[in-house]
Amino acid sequence: MISEQAWSDAQLLWNFQQMHHEPRPCTVGIGLGSHDLSVADVTADLYERGMMPLIVFTGATSRTTRERMPRGEAEHYRERALELGVPASAVLVEPNARNTGENIRFSRELLEERGIDVSSVLLVSKPYEERRAYATARKLWPEIEIVSASAPMTLTKYVDSIQDAGLVFDMLVGAHQRLLIYPEKGFMIQQEIPESVTAAYNRLRAEGFTSRLVQIL
Repeated sequence: MISEQAWSDAQLLWNFQQMHHEPRPCTVGIGLGSHDLSVADVTADLYERGMMPLIVFTGATSRTTRERMPRGEAEHYRERALELGVPASAVLVEPNARNTGENIRFSRELLEERGIDVSSVLLVSKPYEERRAYATARKLWPEIEIVSASAPMTLTKYVDSIQDAGLVFDMLVGAHQRLLIYPEKGFMIQQEIPESVTAAYNRLRAEGFTSRLVQIL
């Protein structure tokens, strides 16, 4: 049974991860691979709304997706987008990235290889990783404009869609830890984090929501 305090703390982390950007037309949309097909759904919807003429789906597989998405996250995203009416000619697949940094770097390299001049990216991620994805892209691709997007849903609705609150809380804790430790490693930009948010993160760690933490060497 997850405590009321844990739900409150998870809500703080969820709210902080949201960048609250208004979607606007960009050169390209990049859908970051994960276990969550709603990223492909949101990307396809933004395409249909005229927010970008081209999509890159990026991602190999991970321990959470290798069974669910055996052909690779990016390929499953592509298939989903095509089912939703996006033309195949508007989708590029980057099938090798295994973390957010590689998602950004490999997508950038693919677009450069295709001779596509990029000035802005509509970056689509899971709702609880908007800020992490944004901070990574700003570090690795600083000369372009980054607009963040994700499925517009509440924490409760997202947990209902995943059917595993513990996993979502673990993911929130893992995403926040990276905001704390990755800037000094050069993986993302430094951001100001309210003390209340970090206190919530520490309480969730103490309650055992730790499976997505990275080891600090």
